[in-house]
Amino acid sequence: MKKALVISGGGSKGAFAGGVAQYLMKEKGKDYDLFVGTSTGSLMVSHLALGMLDELKELYTSVNQQAIFSNNPFIVKKVDGVKVISINHLNTLWNFINGRKTFGESKNLRKLIKHKITRKMYDAIRKTEKDVVVTLSNLTTNHIEYKSVHDFSYEDFCDWIWGSCNYIPFMSLLEKNNCQYGDGGFGSLVPIKEAIERGAKEIDVIILETEVHQLNKLPAKNPFSLMMNVFDFMLEHVERHNITIGKLSANHRDVQLNLYYTPIVLTTNSLVFDKVLMKKWWKAGYKHAKSKDENLMNDFRPDLIEE
Repeated sequence: MKKALVISGGGSKGAFAGGVAQYLMKEKGKDYDLFVGTSTGSLMVSHLALGMLDELKELYTSVNQQAIFSNNPFIVKKVDGVKVISINHLNTLWNFINGRKTFGESKNLRKLIKHKITRKMYDAIRKTEKDVVVTLSNLTTNHIEYKSVHDFSYEDFCDWIWGSCNYIPFMSLLEKNNCQYGDGGFGSLVPIKEAIERGAKEIDVIILETEVHQLNKLPAKNPFSLMMNVFDFMLEHVERHNITIGKLSANHRDVQLNLYYTPIVLTTNSLVFDKVLMKKWWKAGYKHAKSKDENLMNDFRPDLIEE
């Protein structure tokens, strides 16, 4: 039976997904045939396909803003002990002066991808029967595209991973093959259906949002914060749509779905990469997956069933 691991988009919250994946693969011994990722999920799937969890943990617990942004559109500062995020107007103005199409640039992330997802890893995956697929939004054709490691060169695949992670207009726009690409989450934040279309019969899905809406947005104070609120609104509804369609497709094709949501709101801005928080989220993901698994086991223990 073909098994798949699907990881949603979620920026820095990918650290939580890493903890969940660590528990599933190391403690539960799950062996997946297919890995499908969107945005931050696409950054993780190559390591997971090779079982390189320690290396992935090092990546997700050491990365910071400088590792992602070559021109950071955000300013993060502490006010009364609380982190406040605002737009760096000087950096965004500099991007416009230089004729760029986005508020910020994430060229450092492209360098990081090539450094952390090496040609050796790419070759090793292609020698296996495992498939690694990343999700992109083609803004030129208005289509969602899924790119398999087996269909492209190493350089092209690195581009596709980068494009899938680019949360425009705050990060770079991937321009390739006469098309413009952005974050796969704009169209397929939780690509369950794609895993089913590729033949998966059991799918573990890591969703980097809470199952029930838990937080109301603060009123927007400027055009940038309003834009962030609008994007969050759209992505939340894309996520719900993806999950609903995925469940319907799974029921129709007799596919087992195991969903892992975050138990609490981890952050209100997943484009801020805080090493200390991400270490905590990795541990939290591991503990949450373990807790969920133990609860399920207790539900079905014969010794706990009353006579």
